[in-house]
Amino acid sequence: MPMIDVYATAGTFPEPHKLATLLARTLMEVEQVPDIPLFRANTAAFIHELPAGAISNVEGDQNYVRVQILTNAGALDRDKQLAAVRRLTDAIAETAGDPGLTERTWVLLTEAPEGAWGIAGHANTNAELVTLARKQLGR
Repeated sequence: MPMIDVYATAGTFPEPHKLATLLARTLMEVEQVPDIPLFRANTAAFIHELPAGAISNVEGDQNYVRVQILTNAGALDRDKQLAAVRRLTDAIAETAGDPGLTERTWVLLTEAPEGAWGIAGHANTNAELVTLARKQLGR
């Protein structure tokens, strides 16, 4: 149930909501979690549009995008890490209409420590998240 934060200069994405939905759906697919309300309601992307001049590399270039994915610990094994970075980078470039953006998109994969994934006012452990999912699956 990852949270995805995208930081880009305002206007990079003509339809930010469409991108947010695409990224959330894509990461659910990469994680290979069941398509149940628990995961659909708690996998989300946030598009942060920054003013011109708010992003820069050492050379002064401003046309970069930063994506930070926060998951519960252990949610992404190495294959899923590779798939997440590739697929989200491609989605960013495609949605922006700029194929070259694949070379200027930085993706950070971050894991919340065990017990530090809060939903509905409760800090869940991975085992508690599995229990919630199993209840929704009827197991």
